[in-house]
Amino acid sequence: MKILHFLLLFFFANISAQTYKITYKSFFEGKERENQDAVIVFANASENFIATEKILNETKEIPFEVQKISRSNNEVSQFAFLKNNVVSAFTDNQTLANQKLDLKEETKKILGYNCKKAITSINSNRMEVWYTNDLKIKGGPSLLGQDLGLVLEIVRNGSSSTKAVKIEKVKNFNSESLFKNKIISKNDELSHKDLLWKSRFTTIPVFENEMINFSDQSKSDEKILRFGNGTIILKKVKFPEIGKENNIFLQLTEQSNGDAYDRTGSVFIIPENKEKSFFDALTKGIDSVPFYENGNGKKYKGMVKTENFEPTIELMRFFTPFGIAQFNNLKLKDKNWHEKVSYRQDISEFQQILSGKEFWTGVFIGNYDKGGHKISMEITIHKDGLNVFKNNFSMPLFNTLNVMEMAGQDYSTMFNSPKGLLVNFTLQKDLKNAQLRYITTGHGGWENGDEFVPKENRIFLNGKPIFAFTPWRTDCGSYRLYNPASGNFGNGLSSSDYSRSNWCPATTTNPNYITLGDLKAGNHTIQIQIPQGENEGSSFSSWNVSGVLLGME
Repeated sequence: MKILHFLLLFFFANISAQTYKITYKSFFEGKERENQDAVIVFANASENFIATEKILNETKEIPFEVQKISRSNNEVSQFAFLKNNVVSAFTDNQTLANQKLDLKEETKKILGYNCKKAITSINSNRMEVWYTNDLKIKGGPSLLGQDLGLVLEIVRNGSSSTKAVKIEKVKNFNSESLFKNKIISKNDELSHKDLLWKSRFTTIPVFENEMINFSDQSKSDEKILRFGNGTIILKKVKFPEIGKENNIFLQLTEQSNGDAYDRTGSVFIIPENKEKSFFDALTKGIDSVPFYENGNGKKYKGMVKTENFEPTIELMRFFTPFGIAQFNNLKLKDKNWHEKVSYRQDISEFQQILSGKEFWTGVFIGNYDKGGHKISMEITIHKDGLNVFKNNFSMPLFNTLNVMEMAGQDYSTMFNSPKGLLVNFTLQKDLKNAQLRYITTGHGGWENGDEFVPKENRIFLNGKPIFAFTPWRTDCGSYRLYNPASGNFGNGLSSSDYSRSNWCPATTTNPNYITLGDLKAGNHTIQIQIPQGENEGSSFSSWNVSGVLLGME
C-alpha cells in the first residue's frame, strides 16, 4: 500500500515558526514515578506532535503511537506503528471540538508561566487541566484541553498528574525517520483501535466455525481430526516461547447448530512424553491405554496417570446453553436472546508446559445431535501481565471427563466406592508450594441425581485429609438470556435457572487451587472421595474431576 502523502506532507517539512519542545513526566501524590517514559511534545503556532522519549530515541517497542494536531482545522491524525512495518492512520476533526470543559478563575504558575484552570470528567474521573496562553501556542501531553492553550499539567482525581518539567526552544522538528520504509494504511476509527489493540498481544488461532456434532458422516481432513462420531475435534498447535510474567488466555465461542440441550464441554491438550498417550486412545481405541480400578467392578480407561501414561490436561471446562442462536425463534416477552456465548479463561499456570511446545489440542462437546454445535477458539498471550502462578512444574494426575463417551469410554462413576479415585505419582525432585488444580462438576439424574444435589468433595494427600468443600453454583438464573430452549415449569422457573453441582448452562467452571504444601521427592498419593448418589433405574450419577499438580522444583 502506498504511503499517504497527504497525511504526512506537513509532518516532514522543517517548521519555520518558533517551535517548542515540552517534556512531561507523571507524578503520584507529588512524587515522580520511577522508570517512566516521558511524553515529548513539539509545538508551534500551526501544529504539534506528541510522542515519547523512547520513541524519539529509537528504543521503542512495537506497538507504539504518535499523534499530530493541525491547528488550522483542529484535525487530529493518529498513527499506530504495528508489526511488519505497518502503520495504521486515523484522522478526524471532531475530537477537540467535542470536548466540554468548565473554565475556572483559579490560576497558578508552572515553570514560570501563568496558567489557568479548567475541569471536566472522563469515565467518572475528575480531570483538572492547567494551561497557559503566554507562549501563543496550543498543545499538550494528550488531546485533552488542546483548544485552550498549551496544557502544562493534567491532574486526575487530585492524586495522579502529568506535568511539564522542561520547555525548550528548538529550531525545527522532522519526524520523517519514524515513517521511513513503513506501509501506511488509512482506517476508520474502530478499525484503527482494533488493529492497535490486537497488536499488543500474540493471538494463536485454533478453531474457526468448526462443527462438533454426532454423526457417522463426520470425517477428519488435513486440518482437523475428528473422533467420537464428530464429538471431538483435534488440531496440532505450536506455542511460541512464553515468558514467566506473561498471561495466557483461552477464548471459545459457541452457538447451537441444531442441539437444543445443555452439554458438557472441555478444552484439553494431550501430553505425549510417556510410552502411551491419549492420542493412542483416539487413534487405536480406548482399550489401548491403561485403566483404573477401585473394586466396584468397572474399568475406567484413560483417566488416571500411571508410570507409562498421562491423561489429558483440561485447560477449560464449559457448558453449552440450551440452544443459543439456533432456537432464538422461541420468543418470550422481555427476553432478548443472545446470539452466542463467549467463554474466556486465564490459563497462565500452564506457561511452563506450553512454552515452545507443540500439543494436540482438542475440544469435546458431548451431544447426540447431527447439527450439534459450532465453535471458534483462540489463545492469546500477553506480555508484562499479572501472573500469580510462579510454578515451573506441572504434572497431570487425572481427568475423569469421558471425552470419548461416543467411542466407548465409560462415565466416571468410580465414586460409588469408598475408595473413590486414588492416584499414585512419583516426584523426582522436591516440590515447593505444591498445589492441586482441581476442576469438579456433578452430573446425572433429575431431582435425586448429583447434578442437583450438593455433595462434599474430600481430597486426601498421602492418606491424610487436606481439603474438603461442596461445589455448588447458585447463580445459574443469571444466564437465562443465553438459554432460549430451556424448559419452563409451572413454578415460574426454567431449567437453566436451577442451581447445580458447580456448573450452569452457558458458563465455565473455575478450577480450585488446593494448597498441598512442600512435597519431598519420592512416591505420593492423591485421593478424591465424593458420596455419589445411587442408581435409580436407568438413571445414574457421575462426577467429572480433573487434577494437575503444580509447584516449584
